[in-house]
Amino acid sequence: MSVFLHLLFCSIDNITSTVHQPAGIDGVFRNVRTASLVIYCVIFMVGTLGNAVVIYVTGCRMKRTVNSVWFLNLALADFLFTAFLIFSIISLSQEHQWPFGQFMCKLNSFVNIVNMFASIFLLTAISLDRCLSIWVVVWAHNKRTVRKAQVICVVIWMTAVVCSIPYATFREVRVGGGKIYCAYSVSTTQKLGLNIFRFVMGFLIPFLVILLSYVAIAVRAGRLQRTRKQRSRRIIFFIVLAFFLCWLPFHIVCLIELMMPTNSKNIVIIVGPLVLSLAFMNSCLNPILYVFMCDEFQKKLKQSICFVLESALAEDHLSFMSSQHKHVTHNMLHLFGQYICIICICYV
Repeated sequence: MSVFLHLLFCSIDNITSTVHQPAGIDGVFRNVRTASLVIYCVIFMVGTLGNAVVIYVTGCRMKRTVNSVWFLNLALADFLFTAFLIFSIISLSQEHQWPFGQFMCKLNSFVNIVNMFASIFLLTAISLDRCLSIWVVVWAHNKRTVRKAQVICVVIWMTAVVCSIPYATFREVRVGGGKIYCAYSVSTTQKLGLNIFRFVMGFLIPFLVILLSYVAIAVRAGRLQRTRKQRSRRIIFFIVLAFFLCWLPFHIVCLIELMMPTNSKNIVIIVGPLVLSLAFMNSCLNPILYVFMCDEFQKKLKQSICFVLESALAEDHLSFMSSQHKHVTHNMLHLFGQYICIICICYV
């Protein structure tokens, strides 16, 4: 049985049919499940910590700007998703059984879908914002305000919630093969409609808008000198690229699953968890991109590593001297501040 059930619309009959498989196929399922479990754990740890740092930096440390509002909301969406991933990890470790009840079954699915819609809607808004800021500079200077960005984010979250409600509605705790699962209970027509809606609203339309925005940005960028604003656009470009590379295989497999007969879906059930893991991975990539896309990162990183070594050695050598211990503690706090500054630079 596949973790792909978290976002695909397999019926309860499909769930029970995957319980009884030939030994070879069953072995493949186990290997895929193990790989997915490892990937989920990495995404949970890296994504939760990384996005929490981004939320702290953009929400508490940085001056409030339009860009910081975008990135704060993007990090909030990813943080919520990675935090809720613990339920999928536990379910996956128990061979996809769902011990958390009906409410959490619906809520977990709801958070997954909200994350997808909110992220792509935010990326679309960011791309349009970048496009307008370099094509109509005077208008952007006068009209591009933090308050308007916050209002747009509220509208985006409300739209994402509305788009996600049907997916939570059809999510139910079901019994199959003597086990309890959290799965979709939908007819073929409903399955088709929900999949097409998710693909069009959650991928195709935003993709076309973002593509046109970056074509316009590329045309205009050729006339501009390299500045910090251009570096900011480069970071945004790679964030958008990462989203589409992570989510495109998932949407392709979803559409293929709709066209395949039920008795020929073993390949989808095997490939599904892999493309789903890739899609989930997007939620932990952004904090990494923010840091590594920064021009000053390598220089600052080398300085910080040297500082860590010096502090660690001094603490070990002078462990019995309270005054030196306090000095080392101060140095470590200063080091943490350096890391925060590195991320702050990437947002400017």
